[in-house]
Amino acid sequence: MTALLPGSSRPRPLRGRPDLHTSYAAEMALLNTPGKRRGVAALAVAGALLALALTDDWLVILARGCALAIGAIGLNLVTGYAGQVSLGHAFFVGVGAYTASALSGDPADGALIGLGVRDMALWLPAAGAVAGLAGLLVAPIATRLRGLYLAIVTLGLVFLGEHVFREWTALTGGVGVGRPGPAPQLLGWRFAEGSALLTGAQQTYLVLFALLCLFALGGRNLARSDVGRAFAAVRDRDIAASIIGVDLRRTKLAAFTVSSFYAGVCGALLYVVTPYVEPGSFNLNLSVQFIAMVLIGGVATISGSIMGALFLATLLRVTQEIIPRLLPFIDTAPRRDTLLTTTQLETILYGLLIVVFLIAEPRGLYGIWVRIRNYWKGWPFSY
Repeated sequence: MTALLPGSSRPRPLRGRPDLHTSYAAEMALLNTPGKRRGVAALAVAGALLALALTDDWLVILARGCALAIGAIGLNLVTGYAGQVSLGHAFFVGVGAYTASALSGDPADGALIGLGVRDMALWLPAAGAVAGLAGLLVAPIATRLRGLYLAIVTLGLVFLGEHVFREWTALTGGVGVGRPGPAPQLLGWRFAEGSALLTGAQQTYLVLFALLCLFALGGRNLARSDVGRAFAAVRDRDIAASIIGVDLRRTKLAAFTVSSFYAGVCGALLYVVTPYVEPGSFNLNLSVQFIAMVLIGGVATISGSIMGALFLATLLRVTQEIIPRLLPFIDTAPRRDTLLTTTQLETILYGLLIVVFLIAEPRGLYGIWVRIRNYWKGWPFSY
């Protein structure tokens, strides 16, 4: 089944049998089959070409979807892989967004905190680091709880964050006012302003798509590492994991810290796509959105997190622009003849989609993709 590479003792699969491995290193490789390598390369090329194929308004939606996908990967790492239910993801997204806004804000504006750090290469990792530190501070409390009690504690972070963001006007600008952001730049490149070849939306999308690929590979690499296997052991049976030597406290601390780091980066990138931050954005509804992304896309899968985020980002366009045109009793703002606002409709759709996927397809969109893939792999003997 396998052959040895010339001058090496490392076995490799024979041609035509890519799923058969005789070494643990080959089995746990990041892209361990030629099909996976070709598929990832094809998706990367197709994603880059979308910048030329779609209009700017759709590219803004996809750029926002890329930012949300990074946050969904973070939530999936702590909830899907490590089994620690978290409803406070919106809090860490807000911490990242306001860290980025404070670092990159104009210091000449005396009303708002601003340090004038314009380069995204500096304030983006800082936003993730501050959110990760916040997760690390919360994690010791979370490590003592599990299940419903852990969910309630993390839910309290959302309401605590809402109060802090609402009252700390020097940082957030206050409710209904918010704070604008400067034109983002990366190593001196003001990509949001556009160029002779590409528009600002195209360049912004390409930057966020590249960052999504980077963080997705990082999440997948973490999931297959010793830390990721410890996450899975704690999720499946924490007592048994402790008996075989897994440090439960350290593992849960790592899960919350990494998840919060991803959430902080997500918040900072949302600030790039929509250069305006408002305290009311980081509420329970946003946490429910991230839960929906994970459940709809697929729990404990990096690919599922991306699918769920892009699906809901596209759904947002449908609910805000297309449905109000078709149904006159649904509008973006409440009126005398308005039955539902688009925000209320989105909340209803999130709940319905979560219920439908949990009943009909618990593995989410990733599970549907696996079924389609297995069908064609076995065709014409797909029973």
